[in-house]
Amino acid sequence: MSRPEPEPAPLRWESGLEIQPVYTAGDVERSGGTDGVGEPGEFPYTRGIHRHMYRTRPWTMRQYSGFGTAAETHERFLYLIKQGNTGLNVAFDLPTQCGLDSDDPLARGEIGRVGMAVDTLADIEEAFADIDLDRITVSMTINGSAVVLMAMYFAMARKRGYELSKLRGNAQNDILKEFIGRGTWIFPVRESVRLVGDTIEFCAEHAPKYSPVSVCGYHIRESGATPAQEMAYGLSIACAYLEHALERGLPADPCAAGLTFNFDIFGDLWEQVAKFRAGRRLWAKLLRERYGVSDPRALKLRMIAGGGGGGLTIQQPHNNIVRGAYYAMTSALSGTQTMALCSYDEAYTIPSEHAATLSLRTMQILATEIGLCDTVDPLAGSWFVETTTNQMEKLILEQMEELGEQGGIIEAVASGQVQAAVNRQAYERERRVQSGEIEKVGVNCFTHQEEEQEVDFHPYREEEARKQLVRLAAIKEERDGRAVEARLGEVLAAAAEGRNTMPAIIDAVEAYATVGEVVGRLRDVFGGYREPVSF
Repeated sequence: MSRPEPEPAPLRWESGLEIQPVYTAGDVERSGGTDGVGEPGEFPYTRGIHRHMYRTRPWTMRQYSGFGTAAETHERFLYLIKQGNTGLNVAFDLPTQCGLDSDDPLARGEIGRVGMAVDTLADIEEAFADIDLDRITVSMTINGSAVVLMAMYFAMARKRGYELSKLRGNAQNDILKEFIGRGTWIFPVRESVRLVGDTIEFCAEHAPKYSPVSVCGYHIRESGATPAQEMAYGLSIACAYLEHALERGLPADPCAAGLTFNFDIFGDLWEQVAKFRAGRRLWAKLLRERYGVSDPRALKLRMIAGGGGGGLTIQQPHNNIVRGAYYAMTSALSGTQTMALCSYDEAYTIPSEHAATLSLRTMQILATEIGLCDTVDPLAGSWFVETTTNQMEKLILEQMEELGEQGGIIEAVASGQVQAAVNRQAYERERRVQSGEIEKVGVNCFTHQEEEQEVDFHPYREEEARKQLVRLAAIKEERDGRAVEARLGEVLAAAAEGRNTMPAIIDAVEAYATVGEVVGRLRDVFGGYREPVSF
């Protein structure tokens, strides 16, 4: 007589769902059935927002890049485009993100270190010189000072003859996630949301094809949130921006159509797939049922998904090449529209050309050789995938409802409740990694006795920082100082009087007012932000 097989140990996803060793059709029915699966390109978009998805057009490949001066960044942009990059994703240095000019004492040592230094419109003009903005769409990863950088981008495009009404692209411009996950905030919470509202209103009226906000669950996940929390907080933030726009009297459809998303991928492949299929479905239902959105384009959750920086390791960094390939595969199986893949050396440094190219080639191989573009949503119909999609949707909605009980996402962020929840989750995850409960190859299992660094650090060049300071001084000397002051005065007046600040800021940057000067006038009206620390 054969012995019975032992029962496997219990397994839970990071989001808390208990995973069974075997799934059946009965599990699908008990979890909610298949009525919400639908067809690709049709409400509720569980299977993807386009009818044929990658069969007719592969995902946009938009590597995150930018460092040093505008000239250096422009060179990297041209290199990536030559290698097959189909979009640009711009990194800005910390002074620019925090609304500081390069000649501010607080910027010392950080000019161009982790992204491109931008002080005036001249930097934006140089970074995008000779790049066809109709063919290559641009995403700007900027938040606290987004209103200024968007104004510069619009001013640059207009000077080059592009019509704003036809201009495509997007800005991250998700300030609520900055309070939760990154920290490059400038103004208080509600005033910051008001500026996001200014960009939504301006784009709805003048640049309807440009997406003014890319709601960024990515950094919330990187800060410690579970995949379910990432989606719940992301959708709640998007709802908050939409509600703010509606309070201004704006129509729901164009405002919802201007919202895109940036989500993270690392960890369990199946958990990510369930997260995205559930999130797409829930977002479409919320928009239709809660806000009366009817435009199919507005109901579609458009996203960039990839990255996976939180999953990369300093130990055995070449393992990150393998991790990145699986993250990219997961992104495609999840139905993304755009992909940006972290390079294997990003746990150490700004990616080298070699590492950035390898990440781009990874995406290209998946699109051309592996079959991920063959058919739409190939995992659909799996008892496991459909059950966990249903379960994940319920879990995400429950967490959104908890935020509602706390007064909504804006109040929960302003009081520090969301930050505390993410901090606790980050601590818990790190504890599980340290204990080995969460296995990480090269970190707590399959390690080497002696390991050597296997990547080259990107050098920080002081001479490039000095060039930026010289350039800024020259622009300040050459510009019309009186015109700059007059236009900065209009920025202050618009902020103080409750008018949309975007037109005045565009006028100011066209006169070569600096990022720090515009932010300074806004700070005169709005004040600064002091973080509530709790755990």
